[in-house]
Amino acid sequence: MINISLQHFCNHAKSAGQISEADVRRLMRDVLPDGIGSREEADMLIALERAVPADAAFGDYLIAAVVDFAVWGERPTGRIERETAAWLAGSLSGRSGPTPVAARIAVEIVREAQASAENLTAFALAANSWSRQPDAARSPRFALAA
Repeated sequence: MINISLQHFCNHAKSAGQISEADVRRLMRDVLPDGIGSREEADMLIALERAVPADAAFGDYLIAAVVDFAVWGERPTGRIERETAAWLAGSLSGRSGPTPVAARIAVEIVREAQASAENLTAFALAANSWSRQPDAARSPRFALAA
């Protein structure tokens, strides 16, 4: 279930057309003081990062929060199972492939987890490579981890 304050935060960011450093501080302090609590919240923030220009602090927060949730909040703790890897790949890819922040999330999850499904490791490597290409060279085809 999505925190109603998070929904308001996302609506505000979308209407403002940006996420400022002050917005990130408010997100951390008031909206999600204990971090991301569900896949739905993670999905919402990942989609927001894709949709709205943001201060670099938002990317840093998002990376840390999604890594913490995926590795230590999901079960089994410390491990990324195949099903979780598929969810992450789908959420991080969006419709047009991962953003540089989403690619960093995938790489950091693989680094942080005690064990990761092969499909997430392959996705992280491909996402990292793909997101470093210039926009004009990117192909809209991006295989999701299955």
